[in-house]
Amino acid sequence: MAGENDPKTLREAILHFAVYENCRQAVEAVRWPSGVVTCPTCGSENVTWLATQKRYKCYGKHPKAQFSLKVGTIFEDSAVGLEKWLPALWLVTNCKNGISSYELARALGVTQKTAWFMLSRLRMALHAGDSPKMSGHVEADETFIGGKARNMHYGKRKRMGITQGKSMAGKVAVFGLLQRHGSDGHSTVHLAQIPSNKRRHLMPHVNERVEKGATMHTDSLPSYEALTSDYTHKVIDHAEAYVDGEVHTNSMENFWSLLKRTIKGTYVSIEPFHLFRYLDEQAFRFNKRKLTDAARFVIALNGIVGKRLTYAALTGAIEPETC
Repeated sequence: MAGENDPKTLREAILHFAVYENCRQAVEAVRWPSGVVTCPTCGSENVTWLATQKRYKCYGKHPKAQFSLKVGTIFEDSAVGLEKWLPALWLVTNCKNGISSYELARALGVTQKTAWFMLSRLRMALHAGDSPKMSGHVEADETFIGGKARNMHYGKRKRMGITQGKSMAGKVAVFGLLQRHGSDGHSTVHLAQIPSNKRRHLMPHVNERVEKGATMHTDSLPSYEALTSDYTHKVIDHAEAYVDGEVHTNSMENFWSLLKRTIKGTYVSIEPFHLFRYLDEQAFRFNKRKLTDAARFVIALNGIVGKRLTYAALTGAIEPETC
C-alpha cells in the first residue's frame, strides 16, 4: 500500500476497503511481496484466482487445492469479511486509548463476542517480536495492574486473605523499559508481564533487551542493584526526590499513566491471562506515535502473516498455535 489512492483517514479506509478487490490487493501485497501467489500447501506458483468464489486454486495434486486469502494469516477460518477486518485493524492501531469490543461490535455490525475475538487476533499483529537492543539512556520501572482491594466485595477480600484496604493480592506485575530519544529521536518502550518485581524476574529482561554499558535509570528498588556490574546505574530515591538532573524515571511513569487510563477508561477490567495482548497493543501505538495513521496501519498489516489464534487457545482450552 503505497499508492496515491490508498486511504489516509478512517473515512477513506472504510470506503476503500468496502471494495473487496482493494482488500485483496492489500493482503496479497503483504502475503506475497514478490507479486507471485504461491500455494500455502505445496508452494507451487501454478495458482489461479477464482473471482466468483473469491478463492485461489492450486493445480498441484494434493488435498485442499482451493484456499482463501485468509489462510496463513490471523484472519484464517473467520467468517467475517476482510471489508470488516481491515477497518477494525485501522481502529486498533489509531485509536489512542484503544477501542472496546462493545464499541467495535456497534461500528462493524457484529456481536460483542465476535468483536472481542477479532480484537484479540488483531493484537497479535501488533506484537513487536525481535527488535534492536536498547542503548544510551534507558529507564526501568515496574507497576502493578489490577483492581483496588478497597473496591472488592468483602467476601472476595476474605477469600483472598486481604485484611487491609491496600494490597497487591490479585494484581499483576508489569516491567517496563524505556529508551530515551532512540534512533529516530523518539522514546520507545518494551513491556513484559512478570511474576514479581524480584531481581530474578527483572534482570533477564534487562540483559535481553538492553546493550551492556548503557546508562540505566531506576528507582531505589533493591532488585536493581545487580545492574552495576554491566551497566552505568543511576538511582533516584523517590523518598527524597523525583528528579535529579537527568536522573529520573518520569518518562516511564508517564507511560504507566497512559496505560492505566486506557485500561480503566476503555477496557474497564482485564483478566491477567490476557494482559500481555493489551500491553502489546499499547506499546505498539506508543512506539509508532509519530507516524501517520496510514503508516501505522501498514506496519500492523505486515504483522498478520504466519500467526494463528483459535478461540480455544484464546480462552485457554488449548495452547496457541502458529501457522
